[in-house]
Amino acid sequence: MSTSSHSADGPLRRDPASPSPSYALAVPPQARRVLEVLEAAGYEAWCVGGFVRDSILGRPVSDIDIACSALWRQTEEACLAAGMRVHRTGEKHGTVTVVCDDAAFEVTTFRVDGTYSDSRHPDEVCFVRSLEEDLARRDFTINAMAYHPQRGLADPFGGMEDARRGIIKTVGDPTRRFGEDALRILRACRFCSQLGFSLDPDTYQAMLEGKSGLSRVSSERITAELQKLLLGEHASDAILGTVDVLSSVLPELVAMKEFDQCTPYHSYDVLEHTARAVAETPPYPLVRWAALLHDMGKPGAFFKERSGRGHFYGHAKISVALARGIMDRLTFSPAFRDRVLLLVERHDDVFDATPKAVKRALARMGGDVELFRALCDLKRGDASAQAPGYAEERMRLADDLLRVLDGILAADEAFTLKSLTVNGRDAMDVGIAQGPDIGAALAAALDAVIDERIPNDREALLAFLGKWSRADS
Repeated sequence: MSTSSHSADGPLRRDPASPSPSYALAVPPQARRVLEVLEAAGYEAWCVGGFVRDSILGRPVSDIDIACSALWRQTEEACLAAGMRVHRTGEKHGTVTVVCDDAAFEVTTFRVDGTYSDSRHPDEVCFVRSLEEDLARRDFTINAMAYHPQRGLADPFGGMEDARRGIIKTVGDPTRRFGEDALRILRACRFCSQLGFSLDPDTYQAMLEGKSGLSRVSSERITAELQKLLLGEHASDAILGTVDVLSSVLPELVAMKEFDQCTPYHSYDVLEHTARAVAETPPYPLVRWAALLHDMGKPGAFFKERSGRGHFYGHAKISVALARGIMDRLTFSPAFRDRVLLLVERHDDVFDATPKAVKRALARMGGDVELFRALCDLKRGDASAQAPGYAEERMRLADDLLRVLDGILAADEAFTLKSLTVNGRDAMDVGIAQGPDIGAALAAALDAVIDERIPNDREALLAFLGKWSRADS
């Protein structure tokens, strides 16, 4: 695993041991207003969680959560009196959502969690008056910091130092933390991917020992964490560094680990090639999932010729079968699953960067332009993870395919039946019988247009359909 790339001169890299107001985080005025309202009513309130962590690391900040000593009804009363809107979104856990000038903030009472009989949710929570008690229940030290515009940073568990060192470490005993909520195991893997941090050795060992607890976590939550991991800036390091943990939810990864491809085209084993391919694709879900799954069939398809050189004939078909199993047990829509599987199936398709070849490929993909772009992204990422000297030509080909596609779209050239200047009614008008013959005739017309034997011109296509009708009869 890589360590943090943030330097001591980066955002807020002053004395990490000093929980003083010298740390000036940019708290938006709406959040400041909520803090002021709660404290004017006699309560203690702090910004907590991801906002503090990401602000310290100089990362983009999204939601801001607030923890306070007020019970949820007291929070509601104080904020309503100040003219804010309040929604009861989690009263059982002490949470309401406060809306100030159209900015929403989850405000939660300081609490400690009871037992976790399902290894996911606390059976009960106990509201407390101490910020430190509240921070002590959180998962990792980098998430157990709080900030107040006047009081500065509260960091009772060394989160700032771990952030400086680039370390993911649990608050307190890691075995207990993961026993309370097994999803934290995947959250640790995900933070490695998003932040580029390494795992504390004791934390990692507890992840390995507790990973069986993930069997009791819902598929929806597992899917969400895996997708965040795949989209992370350091996804390659995270996959390679936590594969023995990830194998509890993606056991298909095990066969890929240290599997020598025995070919001059590849200088990495199947898993490292895959991890690098993921990292070399743009960070959107469709192509990242396809990159993770595209070569899973290689161990199953592998054989050596007498010279010792390895081959993987038919590996895409096996990869599709494995990928389908993964996609089905996770929670994806059928449409998303089918698009990923098509990319896995076609990732090794060979075609020239010519308008004819690209239009034929588009036709085979149902005219889905974005899917074709994803295929090119996958091809480029796959190529970039090959051995030096073999990757460059395939990477250039992927770029050339995209340039040809842009030219086809700019010229509004036809590559689907819908883009033809004739339709089924026209086919019947020239004498083609209603039924499957119409589809066959239009498909023949599209082939002729793609092959540039005739233009996508209405009169030319009507003449073609008329000849096709007479020939068919």
